[in-house]
Amino acid sequence: MFTRRSLFILTVGLATTTAPALAQSWKEKYPELVLALVPAENATGTLDRYTPFANYLSKELGVKVTMRVASDYTAVIEGQKNRQIHIGFYGPGSYARANTVSGGNVVPFVTTKNSDGSIGYYSVMYVRADSAYKSIEDLKGAKLGFVDVESTSGFKAPNFFLTQQGFPIDRHFKVAQTNGSHENAVLALAAGTVDGAVNWWNSEDDSNLTRMLHKGMVKKPDGALMKKEDFRIAWKSPLLPGSPFAYLADMPDDLKKAITKAFVEAPQKDKDAFAKLSDGKDLGFVEVTAKDYEESVKMNLWLDEQRKKKAS
Repeated sequence: MFTRRSLFILTVGLATTTAPALAQSWKEKYPELVLALVPAENATGTLDRYTPFANYLSKELGVKVTMRVASDYTAVIEGQKNRQIHIGFYGPGSYARANTVSGGNVVPFVTTKNSDGSIGYYSVMYVRADSAYKSIEDLKGAKLGFVDVESTSGFKAPNFFLTQQGFPIDRHFKVAQTNGSHENAVLALAAGTVDGAVNWWNSEDDSNLTRMLHKGMVKKPDGALMKKEDFRIAWKSPLLPGSPFAYLADMPDDLKKAITKAFVEAPQKDKDAFAKLSDGKDLGFVEVTAKDYEESVKMNLWLDEQRKKKAS
């Protein structure tokens, strides 16, 4: 049971006949591995996107994989801290939180390589194209829509970088509200509930917004479907580290090596399952370490310090 948090659970069928011969010792201790995902999109969309990949992991590792889609970021953070989750998928900021609260027992092992060969992504602030807002300066006194407080692109990065740039959220905007998920933030903007909404963005043709538009999820208040041209970007962050998959550091080395190998080899061993993760946009997985996320840890520490100052 995950305290105060809910997760949607899918147990993936085990296919042992094609599993490689791995050390039996860790399999006896870990007959089931739990893969948990932060809510980048709704649960149905996440299950559709990740189920083939979870099946692939089952075949490669030779043990049952249970996939959990969290209702919020804290569910994954706390679940992995308590060792109820073996592999977690995070944004860089939520990973940094998991690493800290677990005493360093949650460590990153891979992230994805974008279609242009780059590693990392951006936080952007969308506005509607039919509004008067064209820049962050124009949004003075406007309403801003966040995602989850543990989302890097949807909360942490905008707070951190906008303050550095001279636009602190609590002084520049009239209202700043959290909407829970990346999708909800976009829908609030489409409905006119907020004037600007922050979200993740990889490239012009790969973002949460483009995925939602492709699914026909974004509509105007009158019900008309919206297009990419109905939005524009008023602000864009510096490049953020790639969203990592992280496992428990205290698991057996043979198990950790097997997990990393399965991820890195996924594009070759199950091209379709890998492609489905990003609608065919990503090129592959690349290995990372905690050192690659030191700046994300510093961002978290800065945000924590700001909260303490406001509370005092």
